[in-house]
Amino acid sequence: MVSYIPNLITVLRVAAAPVLILLLDSQAYEPALFVFLLAGVSDALDGFIAKRFNFESKFGALLDPVADKILLVSSFVMLTLLDHLPFWLLVIVAFRDILIIGGYFVLVMLGESVQMRPSVISKMNTLFQICLVGLVLAQLAGWVELRVLIDLLIVTVSVTTVFSGIHYVWVWGFGKEGVAKE
Repeated sequence: MVSYIPNLITVLRVAAAPVLILLLDSQAYEPALFVFLLAGVSDALDGFIAKRFNFESKFGALLDPVADKILLVSSFVMLTLLDHLPFWLLVIVAFRDILIIGGYFVLVMLGESVQMRPSVISKMNTLFQICLVGLVLAQLAGWVELRVLIDLLIVTVSVTTVFSGIHYVWVWGFGKEGVAKE
């Protein structure tokens, strides 16, 4: 029973997404920042517990990145709707995610076995996305005034998102690295 703790934490992180959406919709930025930070801590915690105590599971390995995506996409959509992030950035981020998910399903339907190993550029992109959302929320909550850094992160997220998407297309479509015949 104790071995389910990491998965329970991940499920709670998924449940945090609608809370975050409602807080952002009501422009309660400080509580939204706390929910976002708590979700980040829970992500690190469930990973640590799973690895440290050998509680890793297929369900957790699948749900963990999905939980992260749900929170990030929810944050990007809401911050864009509230005019705190540019629409074009949401389009780039969403298109990359759709490309990756669609590419995965196409390869699986073609009988390929796809290894979901995030690349270095993909991990950097996720980190920059998290930092961007966190800084925008911190600024909206009145904690900091970092418009220049936020603008720099917007450019950085857009560039790393494009390169990450190109990398996945290249590896899965041409390099066959990470794709194995069943």
